[in-house]
Amino acid sequence: MTKANGNDVVRESQRSTQQHAEGPAAMLAIGTANPSGVVIPQDQFADNIFRVTKTDHLTELKERMKRICQKTGIEKRHFLLNEEAVGAHPDFLDRELPSLDARIDMVATAVPKLAHSAATKAIAEWGRPVTDITHLVFSTYSAWQAPSFDLRLATLLGLRPTVSRTILSLHGCYGGGRALHLAKHLAENNHGARVLVACAELTLVCFGAPDGSNLVGTALFGDGAGAVIVGAGPFREGERPLFEMVSATQTTIPRTEHVLGMQVSGAGVDFHLGIQVPTLIGQNIKQCLVDAFNTGSLVDAPPFSDWNDLFWAVHPGGRPILDNIDTVLKLEPGKLAASRHVLREYGNMSGATIVFVLDELRRRRKETEGDSPLPEWGAMLAFGPGITIETMVLRAPPLNEN
Repeated sequence: MTKANGNDVVRESQRSTQQHAEGPAAMLAIGTANPSGVVIPQDQFADNIFRVTKTDHLTELKERMKRICQKTGIEKRHFLLNEEAVGAHPDFLDRELPSLDARIDMVATAVPKLAHSAATKAIAEWGRPVTDITHLVFSTYSAWQAPSFDLRLATLLGLRPTVSRTILSLHGCYGGGRALHLAKHLAENNHGARVLVACAELTLVCFGAPDGSNLVGTALFGDGAGAVIVGAGPFREGERPLFEMVSATQTTIPRTEHVLGMQVSGAGVDFHLGIQVPTLIGQNIKQCLVDAFNTGSLVDAPPFSDWNDLFWAVHPGGRPILDNIDTVLKLEPGKLAASRHVLREYGNMSGATIVFVLDELRRRRKETEGDSPLPEWGAMLAFGPGITIETMVLRAPPLNEN
């Protein structure tokens, strides 16, 4: 074996350094989309779902559903599945009948198509050729095939055959946070990488007749897709960081697997949402934030003295979750306004929802920069099965810095 000389060591060190980006990853563009099929006002949802599923005779259950809908903080939701499609699939209404194959056939085309709508918006805003995308991370709870939606989306967009693809399946509501966390690492550890994060969710995989166990989930979830372009320095001509992704952590609350989860069966996906979820998140959220802000360069110089010094991008899993976070962190009114707006306008779109919140924050920042500017530092939170909490420290560079 030949012993390396000093110049060889230096050259190897330089090659290693060149593999890494300059500075933290950043979100460079954001796009969102909803199916154009059905928009149901929340105050009409109970009557609609019981009529469509031929369960109008369950009057007590319908009244219970109406009360739940009134408390959600949701005004309307978007759905791909329409009444005609439900009529063509009576197997969707009976959990004893196998319907998984039919559901897979429907989402195989619809989910990538919805993701494509969001991704094309993000790519257009980014302003770079689609061939500059080096990595694709796709998150969904509807993917049960191989090759999966990541390849179908790559084909629809015309990505290079050498694009590095990753599919995240059944992460549920923390899927968007997990995908962004992974994209941060990919961008920072691969010099010149540009990562497309895509999240798309359709409730038709879990659609069924209301019963005593699924009312809350039925009253909360809607359809949507979000996409984010993530990259790190050096930035190219026209690229403008929207949010720097400074540090990120993932925490699983011990012994909570039974509280929140999803199960795939012959009849589709069953959601289990325990009533303890908002309380458990509230009890653990402060430590998750402390851990995220005590990572890397922020350990010696935390950028805030009070939680109200930050801006907030929180997954609106439900109104009680947001209310608990407000209470635990003693947040001022309006701190979770972007999350509450998205919940009100779209409901909970699972992993895609956090992208809508980031888009809403970006929009509000642009509109109020002169009068009431967004704080420079912020936090992103997403929650899902496990119970798993994704936490990310964000920095919004001053507009003139971009």
